[in-house]
Amino acid sequence: MELIINGTPRRVNSEADTPLLWVIRDELGLTGTKYGCGAAQCGACTVLVDGQPTRSCVTPVESVAGLPVTTIEAIGEDPVGRRVVEAWVAAQVPQCGYCQSGQVMAATALLKQTPRPTEEDIAAAMTNLCRCGTYNAIAAATRQAAQG
Repeated sequence: MELIINGTPRRVNSEADTPLLWVIRDELGLTGTKYGCGAAQCGACTVLVDGQPTRSCVTPVESVAGLPVTTIEAIGEDPVGRRVVEAWVAAQVPQCGYCQSGQVMAATALLKQTPRPTEEDIAAAMTNLCRCGTYNAIAAATRQAAQG
């Protein structure tokens, strides 16, 4: 089957029901997307599928065939994604950093859909878990990215 990963068509040989996460990591070698819980609860595996934040650990690869999939490796190529990454660095958001690729993907999706989010918008969109508890820094960096 053919996937469009970070703007590039890629042929994959995985079974149709293989979670997208494992195709991205194991077959394509893009390891920035992380495994966290395997139950779509934590968000460490978040990628953008056709611009929508998607938990790749429970998304069958066949369901994204032909759709654009963006991983953390290419988020800096998007102007909004680049602003989010710059804000993350400026605010020194990560502690351990494990969840941060998923957090950046979720924030990028939010700001692409809602360029000037309210506090409620940020709280509703940023549902990924952070074991280090950097939620205040995540919200601050999201606000900073929204301001440009």
